[in-house]
Amino acid sequence: MRSLFFHWAISAASLAAVAYLFPGIELSGLGAALIAPIVIGLINATIGLVLKIVTLPLSIFSLGIFLLVINALMLQLAAFIVPGFFIAGFWSAFFGAIVMSIVSMILRSLFK
Repeated sequence: MRSLFFHWAISAASLAAVAYLFPGIELSGLGAALIAPIVIGLINATIGLVLKIVTLPLSIFSLGIFLLVINALMLQLAAFIVPGFFIAGFWSAFFGAIVMSIVSMILRSLFK
């Protein structure tokens, strides 16, 4: 249970950092910052997993670059679902997903 809370807190902090850094990504408050990582995780575990399996040949052909596109689309879908979480466009989601992964990786390595 502690590990789940830890990952959730790291994801919320990295999402808040990305929203602070990118003008195209907005969080309206603490509630959206805490709910959005849960929705992102659920979307990535269901729809994202199916899309990654279906597009595996394209991902192999593009040397994994297409996985970044899928992650950006999943982030946009989460922004559509969660009230108070807004992404202006695809490129904001694309670079936001990359930076969110990097920030999350750094925070996990610092606090483990």
